[in-house]
Amino acid sequence: MPVTVVVGCQWGDEGKGKIVDHLAKGVDWVARYQGGANAGHTVVIGRRSFVLHLVPSGILHPRPRCVIGHGAVVDPSYLMEEIDGLVSRGIPVEGRLFVSEGAHVLLPYHRWLETLEGQDVRVGTTKRGVGPAYTDKISRVGIRMLELLQPVRLRRRLDEHVERVRVLFAAAGQTPPQPLDAARDEWQATLSGLAHRLRPYIADTVTMLHEALARGEKILCEGAQGTFLDVDLGTYPFVTSSTTTAGGASFGLGLPPSSLRRVVGICKAYATRVGEGPFTSELPREEADALRERGSEFGATTGRPRRVGWLDLVQLRRAVQLNGVTELVLTKLDVLSGIPQLRLCTAYRSNGAARPHPPVDTEELASCQPVWEDVAGWEAPLTGVRRYADLPGEARSYVERIEQEAGTRLKLLSVGSARSAVVPVPTRSR
Repeated sequence: MPVTVVVGCQWGDEGKGKIVDHLAKGVDWVARYQGGANAGHTVVIGRRSFVLHLVPSGILHPRPRCVIGHGAVVDPSYLMEEIDGLVSRGIPVEGRLFVSEGAHVLLPYHRWLETLEGQDVRVGTTKRGVGPAYTDKISRVGIRMLELLQPVRLRRRLDEHVERVRVLFAAAGQTPPQPLDAARDEWQATLSGLAHRLRPYIADTVTMLHEALARGEKILCEGAQGTFLDVDLGTYPFVTSSTTTAGGASFGLGLPPSSLRRVVGICKAYATRVGEGPFTSELPREEADALRERGSEFGATTGRPRRVGWLDLVQLRRAVQLNGVTELVLTKLDVLSGIPQLRLCTAYRSNGAARPHPPVDTEELASCQPVWEDVAGWEAPLTGVRRYADLPGEARSYVERIEQEAGTRLKLLSVGSARSAVVPVPTRSR
């Protein structure tokens, strides 16, 4: 059975959580393949809102089992807090959630290092320590979930890490937030307690997923952030620390690349990003403030305001190419109701010439100017619309122009936060 991957086509915050929730009711497994608790997926069910940072949003359906793969970095304290929060709200978790024994552990000192190195300011991180945890992983010194279950080994590894932290703070001429020997004992005690509680969840998830494939079960892979925060393919260095593109599902979960047949790209009807870095279609401050308020564009993890702009079709075309998007979902279309005139960025102008593709060099990208196409807006609210034919003509024109430029089928629209606020796009509309 082919595997489905859900991927963001912008800088994250596209509404992937809602779409994963929409698709999850028809699958057997939902698997998270990268990132950490630095991302938030918000799902609204009736009057209840769930914000999930580590646990896949498929947990909110009774059928799927959920996996956090080895491509993710896991803060055990935060994971246990999230599990307890779900259970307290009536969502069963044990026996349904499995964490890869090979996933790397995010420790308290990782948060210290993020601030020490200044990455929290430059890239606009969530200060959750995700970048330094991935640094340890790539440096081959990280602690993995399986080591939490081995107290003697864990103590030895913590001793090694305390010495590394001591050297890093000394080199920076700073003092750690707390004495390191006392911190190590505290971490050992905390992690030992968490290991006892997390033991039922830690598993060989690679084998689990391959056995599911062999049985013909349906697997839905969810990532965090979006295409242009990918550490290799994004707007480097203003990126996250992992592979956010669809290919990350293969090595972040141990699935064969040949199994990834369906890629659902999620694109917001306008654009947002967090932190520094080039943003070609960004709106002037006053206009950005208005659209930000309309769309409630504040981080699910931090609450900080996002930068806002018009939809960038150059970016969208590249995301479709990089991910092999087979179908597209356009979210938050309802936010644009009541704006008389909308704009689409159709190309970049650089050195007097229009270019249809974004440059790899972010300094060059920062100098690019948008080539705009003006599109008529619509007045009618969309939150109650459930049939494509019931959309205002201007909204259909906007959607169809995006589909034309994207180069792949637009299959679904989201017109509100409610579970039911989705509109199928018929094939005949293309």
